[in-house]
Amino acid sequence: MRQTISVTGMTCQNCVRHVREALAALPGVQSAQVDLESNSATLETEREVPRGELSAALDEAGYELA
Repeated sequence: MRQTISVTGMTCQNCVRHVREALAALPGVQSAQVDLESNSATLETEREVPRGELSAALDEAGYELA
């Protein structure tokens, strides 16, 4: 399953790495690709990951789910 989300607060490639690592660590996420230009992340998942889980992971990393 593929999920695309918008992420705010990223300003550089280091931010991209932090967001990718935070999202990839969530249960059910097989991979995470993060794009700085579009402020988005595309996740390949085993199941639909609830918005609350995505938001909590991003908040902990210092970013926000838009």
